[in-house]
Amino acid sequence: MNTKYINPYTDFGFKKLFGEEGNKDLLMDFLNQLLPDYHQIADLSFKNPEKIPSTPKERKAIFDIYCQTKEGTRFIVEMQKAKVNFFKDRSLFYSTFPIKEQAKRGGWDFKLMPVYFIAILDFIYDEKEEKQKFLRAVSLKDQDGEIFYDKLHFKFLQMPLFTKTENELESHFDKWLYFLKNLESFDHIPAILNEPIFQKGFEIAEIAHLKPSQVESYEKSLLEYWELKNVKDTYFNDGEISGIMKEKYSTARALKAENMPIEFIIKITGLTAKEIEPL
Repeated sequence: MNTKYINPYTDFGFKKLFGEEGNKDLLMDFLNQLLPDYHQIADLSFKNPEKIPSTPKERKAIFDIYCQTKEGTRFIVEMQKAKVNFFKDRSLFYSTFPIKEQAKRGGWDFKLMPVYFIAILDFIYDEKEEKQKFLRAVSLKDQDGEIFYDKLHFKFLQMPLFTKTENELESHFDKWLYFLKNLESFDHIPAILNEPIFQKGFEIAEIAHLKPSQVESYEKSLLEYWELKNVKDTYFNDGEISGIMKEKYSTARALKAENMPIEFIIKITGLTAKEIEPL
């Protein structure tokens, strides 16, 4: 593997950085860049994401972290690799689960704790270029644009629209976005990211620090990433060999374009060196 650091857009990479107990300071620091002063996080605990149902197809394209602060504020943090049908409907539907789970038996007065749905998108969902926004912060407002309800928030980050270079970074939030978008391509820690929180992120993300079993899990996760990235339109019927081979060739072509070692491509796709070389 030619890269020094993991790809954070993979299931393994995303959860390695943000979904482990020992690394939750990274998640809190990132989330606090998106939150108002009155909802800043001092601590959080992870909850079972299985309470939020998803289809097998979705689980390949979307992976999430579900967490809660000591005060009770809920967060769904998702990394989405590809567009899904009814994107906005799905986001609203999933936000209802951390709302409904707050219901109490008996004399409950319906008081709710805030819920934040935060989606990091590896694609652009704004189809009209003139209306594209990197960050969409959505809340319930009335006809005059005033906040009607301050306990349900949506934050959508369209990562392809973040194009700042190192010398254009203006805030800690900018640094986080720059870190996430370029992590896999770094071969050293840039001076502007030479801060304790990012130093920890780079240390966690360094492939050389992973155990063999973790490397295997990461390679599998990376394969799924490239499959989805390059063969989203391939349609399969059960036992349709041609479709499977098309997927393998597309994945091999993508990995080769990333200058991945031939041995790695063979391991991931099952193709032979002779099949891969002409691609």
